[in-house]
Amino acid sequence: MAAYERILLTGGAGFVGAHVAAALAAAYPDARRVVLLRPGESGAHPAFAAVTGDLLDETAIDGIVADIRPDLVVHLAGQASIGQAAKAAEQTWRVNFHGAFGLGAAIARHAPRAVALFSSTAAAYGASFRDGALTEDAALRPMDVYSRSKAAAESALADIVGPQARLVVARPVNHSGPGQKSRNFVLSSFAAQIAQIEAGKAEPRMKVGDLSKARDFLDVRDVVDAYMRLIAQAPDLPDRVSVFNIGSGKARTIASLLDDLRAMARVPFEVEVDPQLLRPSATDLASVACDATKLRDATGWAPRHSLADMLQALLDEWRAEIASGRA
Repeated sequence: MAAYERILLTGGAGFVGAHVAAALAAAYPDARRVVLLRPGESGAHPAFAAVTGDLLDETAIDGIVADIRPDLVVHLAGQASIGQAAKAAEQTWRVNFHGAFGLGAAIARHAPRAVALFSSTAAAYGASFRDGALTEDAALRPMDVYSRSKAAAESALADIVGPQARLVVARPVNHSGPGQKSRNFVLSSFAAQIAQIEAGKAEPRMKVGDLSKARDFLDVRDVVDAYMRLIAQAPDLPDRVSVFNIGSGKARTIASLLDDLRAMARVPFEVEVDPQLLRPSATDLASVACDATKLRDATGWAPRHSLADMLQALLDEWRAEIASGRA
């Protein structure tokens, strides 16, 4: 396993980032660990020193990277919601593309031998999903603001981090589970609504979008395990730029996942389709699934948490949030 000495993490206070921060602290206890927080942001893992800087302030980011000179950069920060990205296209491009561009340029100047892991998205394959479950050789045909900005960031980082750096691009499928406290994501929205209904704080009626779509879902803990395995293996990967899918290869309909959550609910409820939750049919694929054979062969990774584990953890966390009054 690589012995990293100076680690810079972006997005470390977010849903996935909190899990990654804990994993990095456990795996590299002797490293200098720094997490980048946005101005006014809190929630850094206690094992990380926090520095404040706007990812869009290239001068500030350059100074931070120059000070730390990381040998590992884990870049998770960005707009993560496809729905929210569509409502704020300019800001999404600024954060997802320009943020990655500025960070990559700073790495090239001040940490030219660093390993950089970039959290991209399986959504970058876009229209190629019409051909079934995809490997990394599939063409990128992104269909929305979010995935276009991520695909562009992949290309920019590959070009600018420098010839001696190692870039690992991870393309995870949808992931959920403990710690996902935003209702902008479908399963978290379902779990939050169930918890509110159970607590008597909402009518027994759940609002949903199109339940017919099928998606490859993973537990966030399995996605983070994949990240950590890739980070450990990165110095030994044969290519300067390596791309890995993170997925189960199997798609489940949203309706079937809702059925699983309904079985876990303590009270019955009705389901109502909300037209505002429906996406344009031209950009909403019937099925999305990714083949992760390359990842398994390189690292030995395999999902360890079932979807039932993921849904139960998510629902229990929302129950605790509602009961505490935090949500």
